Amino acid sequence: MCFTYIDTDGAMPSLQERSLVFREFRAECEEIDRHKWLESEKAGYDIGMDRARTDWVVNHSEQWRAGRRKKIKG
Repeated sequence: MCFTYIDTDGAMPSLQERSLVFREFRAECEEIDRHKWLESEKAGYDIGMDRARTDWVVNHSEQWRAGRRKKIKG
């Protein structure tokens, strides 16, 4: 995972969890994790988080973020 998340055992969501910026950060991290898995499967070995993150940012982040902005705007 690209960040550490502490579960609040189902209690009321924290300010951090309600924040749009934090939710977008979490979604981006999940997308990078998915990218790492897919690229590792293609390569036949674990490509590592640094390579996955760099590849995702350089080759996929702009399009992904544009799609997220459209989704948020409705």
